Amino acid sequence: MLLRNINYEEKSLSTILKKAIMGITSEQIEVGQALYTKPFLSIYNWFALGLNCRLVWNCPSYHMLELYNQHVSTNHLDIGVGTGYFLDHCRFPTTNPRIALMDLNPNCLDVAGRRLARYAPEKYLRNALEPIEINAPGFDSIGILNLLHCLPGTFKTKGIVFEHLKALLNTGGIIFGSTILYGGVRQSLLSTFILNRVNVKGYMNNKTDDLEGLRHNLDKYFSESSIEVIGCEALFWGK
Repeated sequence: MLLRNINYEEKSLSTILKKAIMGITSEQIEVGQALYTKPFLSIYNWFALGLNCRLVWNCPSYHMLELYNQHVSTNHLDIGVGTGYFLDHCRFPTTNPRIALMDLNPNCLDVAGRRLARYAPEKYLRNALEPIEINAPGFDSIGILNLLHCLPGTFKTKGIVFEHLKALLNTGGIIFGSTILYGGVRQSLLSTFILNRVNVKGYMNNKTDDLEGLRHNLDKYFSESSIEVIGCEALFWGK
C-alpha cells in the first residue's frame, strides 16, 4: 500500500503569487476539508449520502452510484474520496481493478483505504488545485464526486483541476463526477438555506458555481462531455 505525503505550506514565491492571483488562501483550502474528521466520517454515508442527497439536494445517491457503474474502469483514480462508499459498491469490469485514492485529508484516505483494503489501493495525499506529481502509471478513469463545490474560488479558478487531472489520464480515458450547483438549477427553500449556511462556514464554496460555468470548463478541457442535472446536483463526464 502506497502513501505519499507532501507539505502544503507555500515554499516558493511562484506558488504564493499564483494563489494570490486566483484569490485563494491556504486557510480557505484547509477549511474546505477540515469538516472531514473521523467522527464525521462515521456518519457521512447516512448524513451526506443519504439524508442530504435525498432531502436537501434532491438527488438520491443511487444516481451517483450509477455514474460509477457506467464509467469506472479497471484502472481508476478517485479524488475527494469521502469514505470510499461508491468504490465499495460499484461494479468494476474486473474483480481485481487497480484503484488509487487521492485526497487532501488524511482521515478520508485512512477510512476509504481501510474500507477498500481488499483492492490494496494506492493512496496519495495531494491538493487538486496544484499540479499533481505521482511516480506511477496513468489512469483510464478518474472520479471527482462532490469535489468541486468544496474547493475555494469560482469556476474560473476551479477549472484548473481539470487541467491537472488530464495530465494523469491515459489517452481515451474519462473523468466523471458530480457537484452541487447554486445557479442554473432548481433550488428549494431548504437547499438555498443550507447552501448559504455552509458557504458562510467555508465547508462549501459554490455561491458562484452555475451550470453554464461547469459546461464552459468541460468544453474547454474535453472534446466530448455531458452534464445531467438532478435536483441541485450536476452529474458530468468528459473525455
